[in-house]
Amino acid sequence: MKIVQYCLVFIYYFTVAISRPSDENSDKLDETKSDLDINSDSNQNVTEKVSYSGAQVLNVYAENVKELLDDLIAKGDAEEWSSNKTHLDVFVPKDKVPKIKSYLAEKNINYKIMIENVQDAIDSENPPISDEEDEFEGRKGHKMTWRSYHRLSDIYGYLDYLAETYPDTVTVGSVGNSVEGRQIKYIRISSGKPNAKKFWLDGGIHAREWISPATVTYIISEFVENRDKHLPVIDGIDFYIVPVVNPDGYEYTHYGQRLWRKNRSKGNYFCPGTDLNRNWGYMWGGQGTSGDNCREIYRGTGPFSEPETRSVSNFVLNNKDNMKAFITFHSYGQYILIPYGYKTGVLPPDFNELERVARKAALAIKSSSGASYSVGNSAKLLYAASGGADDWAKGSAGIKYAYTIELRDQGSFGFVLPAQYIIPTAKEALAAVKTVATAIHETN
Repeated sequence: MKIVQYCLVFIYYFTVAISRPSDENSDKLDETKSDLDINSDSNQNVTEKVSYSGAQVLNVYAENVKELLDDLIAKGDAEEWSSNKTHLDVFVPKDKVPKIKSYLAEKNINYKIMIENVQDAIDSENPPISDEEDEFEGRKGHKMTWRSYHRLSDIYGYLDYLAETYPDTVTVGSVGNSVEGRQIKYIRISSGKPNAKKFWLDGGIHAREWISPATVTYIISEFVENRDKHLPVIDGIDFYIVPVVNPDGYEYTHYGQRLWRKNRSKGNYFCPGTDLNRNWGYMWGGQGTSGDNCREIYRGTGPFSEPETRSVSNFVLNNKDNMKAFITFHSYGQYILIPYGYKTGVLPPDFNELERVARKAALAIKSSSGASYSVGNSAKLLYAASGGADDWAKGSAGIKYAYTIELRDQGSFGFVLPAQYIIPTAKEALAAVKTVATAIHETN
């Protein structure tokens, strides 16, 4: 099966390769290019955009469902989107739909169709902004709207706009570069107070989770442009925020494969990419990961083998004095997850305090929008997965309040959440962040 898989992938990459310019250096980034060149949208035609026409997403329900379907997922017949102990959302390519449905029927496993045609869902996910709207937004000095999902150039342009407009509060820099040479930009929102406590936020570790960077940039906008409204909670806290940890993968989801998850490392020509949320150094290489390059949960060649995780972790360690909180945003499922995730039954000594604050955050979300977010230890509530960012933040960096927040939804749209849900989702996340910020003030 692996030989067949490699052959199919080879055919795909060969087709892409012959459509590219013949210059042997055409896939390399010129180091003399400006950041805007590297992060521009002009590379969208470098590779053919993948169509998901006819592919489906199924909600599958059964005890130990993940184990029941793991063999099919490992063979590439289906791809896990989201799961817990009793249900699994699986993406099924068009040519595998009959096989998967037949298997489920044979095993008497219940399922329903979550997305009838994945390409149709993608096509309606992010309606284009009109030329008139685009021109109007441009006159503000940036193009961010939160009515649509934006390219990396818009996101980085917005960060630069904030730094220029609010120089007393905002600093923008780079924690390092990605595999393909893009900057991994961060924004520091300063309280201006000596000995301020620090709060880390990030998004976009998994490329296809577009709601994550959109949510993080919304939080940035609130804490900078509407600062006075939130000052009673955020005063005395410096926020360090990376909206897109995986800029290469994020861009690739716009011009290549919308549902790409990993980064764009070239370790295996046939199956590029590493799952950045399996690559962190704390308890790396354990459960919920794979040494197979072709799996979505490929952990990399070693702890911090990828420049993205290496750069972010080094930056956090260099700034970890007085850092009290660390939240990494993902999608989907609506969860507030508490370490440790690498093994079931292993909890940090202060788990009860982390759970107390997480439940308050879930209540704040409920009050904000009516949405329900489940709270619990990630390995117990979902499944064991080692090499995650929140485990590292808690176990290695020693940051007290470390969480993963899985944003909307609960299994209607999954990773292709329509843009109309950006603001409601982001407001929920903002309520959770402010709850954790309140807890920070209450700690020494």
